[in-house]
Amino acid sequence: MTYDNLDLKIINLLLEDGRASLRSIAEELDVSVTTVSNHLKDMEDEGIIDGFKPVISYPDLGYTVTCVLMIKAEGDSLRELVEDLADEDSFLNVYEVTGDFDIIATGKFKDTEEMNDTIKDLLNSPMVRETNTNVVLSTVKEGEDIEFEY
Repeated sequence: MTYDNLDLKIINLLLEDGRASLRSIAEELDVSVTTVSNHLKDMEDEGIIDGFKPVISYPDLGYTVTCVLMIKAEGDSLRELVEDLADEDSFLNVYEVTGDFDIIATGKFKDTEEMNDTIKDLLNSPMVRETNTNVVLSTVKEGEDIEFEY
């Protein structure tokens, strides 16, 4: 096999099964285990792959409420506010964005009371001017990765 796009092929196989062995990947791609190992190590060294994680079913663990929170930062507190949100375990994603709000964060909570307490804490922060909270009614697609074309 040619090594054209080998990194993307390895990534796609790992996205299908993050527990795939080096041997199974090598067999699928018709290359040596050493080749796969070397490519994985190079991608990790370059920061392309940053660890491996399980796919979690949050509802099965009791986290039944998902929200999308939009936040306007007060004054020049944006940097500190996003750092604080990033440190908050309930928020899975924190983005600085353009538009009417400065930040969009998605969070998982055990119930609406926990979500409400977290949002009230945010509203009491002098770094927050305004929030807009959207509670997710139905999850259509979440946590999917891009399948890379080569």
